Amino acid sequence: MNWKATVVAICALASVLAIGPSALAADDEGLAKSIVEKADLVRFPSGGFEVNVTIANSGPGKDSELRKYKVLSKGNENSIVMITEPASERGQILLMRGRDLWVFLPNVSQPVRVPLSQRLTGQVANGDLARANFAGDYTPRLLRSETVDGEPMHVLELNANDRGVTYHRVLYWVRQSNNWPHRAEFYSVSDRLLKIAQYENFTRLGGRTRPARLVMHDALRDGDQSVLDYADLKPRELADKIFTKDYLKRLE
Repeated sequence: MNWKATVVAICALASVLAIGPSALAADDEGLAKSIVEKADLVRFPSGGFEVNVTIANSGPGKDSELRKYKVLSKGNENSIVMITEPASERGQILLMRGRDLWVFLPNVSQPVRVPLSQRLTGQVANGDLARANFAGDYTPRLLRSETVDGEPMHVLELNANDRGVTYHRVLYWVRQSNNWPHRAEFYSVSDRLLKIAQYENFTRLGGRTRPARLVMHDALRDGDQSVLDYADLKPRELADKIFTKDYLKRLE
């Protein structure tokens, strides 16, 4: 018997046991949080920026619909979403501060408070455009590794930090090699699958490679989908005063 090898093995086992399950769990939590934070930065910059978004809605037996928006965002906490097309709705603006969201309508003096989860158009909720902060809105847990089309993926479960966020729970696939988001499944409070999103068309956008297209499929009505195309993303210095109710009427 190799006593030296046996002693080394026992010491190694003792070291693992000494770490304890709580320390290992903390490491997993830290890794999950890091993955989600890095994937957030792939989707959008952390600083101020503007981007144009075109949304094409379609479904069986429905006329296709095209809508356009301009989004101004700063630090994932403050956003403005302006409708630019159709012309009949131009002038409608969404203002997000933290998790508070208001809609401003032309010829209506007072803004209306609306939830992030409310449908904006097609399969797109208000929060899908106004707030893209998975790291801030959810507590992530790393479930497993999975290979999709030959690409190793992290599979994470994101649980809402409170009831005011866009979705109650999200399953999230992120590429292990570069932290690119790949797929997301969005669930309701009753844990019903609502939508399935696919991140596509990775291209140079706003200084780095990002998904320039998001395809959102309705999990409840087969064939209904919204395709979001992002263009002209660029950094922009945005003063805090822009994200106030009094300033919105000055935006063009």
